[in-house]
Formats: sequence, C-alpha cells, structure tokens
Amino acid sequence: MSVSGESRGRSQQMRAKAQELIEAADRSTDPEERKRLKEKARRLQEQSEREGTMDDRGMDPM
Repeated sequence: MSVSGESRGRSQQMRAKAQELIEAADRSTDPEERKRLKEKARRLQEQSEREGTMDDRGMDPM
C-alpha cells in the first residue's frame, strides 16, 4: 500500500473512532464524561481532516 493509501486508511480509522466516541458520549449519563468524549471526537475529526487535506495535495503528514 502506498503512503497515501496508508494515510487515507488512517484518516478513515480516525473518523470511525470519532463516531464511536460521539455515540458513547450520547449514551453517557455523566455530563463531564459526555463533554470529554465529544471533545476527543472533535479533535480526532479535525486531525482526520488535516491528514485528508495533505493526502489530497500529495503531502506526507509525517
């Protein structure tokens, strides 16, 4: 697999993990835990978007 393909796969994994965190936050009854999970999901989504943008430009994020 190419570096670009590996980065794309990593981005997809991060988006999937972010979605799992959002779902866990929605199930959480603790407001602080919900906030922490949603913040972590937001950071993962942002990182995924940054890596996706670098892939589109043919740049290696590392």
